[in-house]
Amino acid sequence: MNNILKIIGLKKVYHDLNGEIEAIKDITLDIHENEFLSIVGPSGCGKSSLLSILANIEDKSDGKIEFDKKDLKIGYMLQKDSLFPWRTILENCLIGLEIQNKLTKENKNKVMKLLEKYGLKEFINKYPSSLSGGMRQRVLRILYTHK
Repeated sequence: MNNILKIIGLKKVYHDLNGEIEAIKDITLDIHENEFLSIVGPSGCGKSSLLSILANIEDKSDGKIEFDKKDLKIGYMLQKDSLFPWRTILENCLIGLEIQNKLTKENKNKVMKLLEKYGLKEFINKYPSSLSGGMRQRVLRILYTHK
């Protein structure tokens, strides 16, 4: 099996006024192509911190992360969605493009196609509160695809 991700001695320390909190201590693992990996543990053990580091949302404190595939992208769904309740589903999906000044007719059409693909076309003018949890996760998937 081809190794696509190698983590060596990964460490994450958070600092606050009371000192340091070590969220991750010395994680070492290899992830191979076509391998399915689950991360399980009690609340506060560093699962989300690990995923945030791998998705390049947070910096690591120490250790090495080696990707064997240059085009490898890592993302994950947050436990709680971060949709803006005052924006429609379409407006939520377009916010990343708006912020980056990349909202073109072509990009909006791509988002519309994704909304249709994920079964959300009829909800584009609805607000997040009217969607199920699974539907909200699909909206987030679109949002993070075009940020």
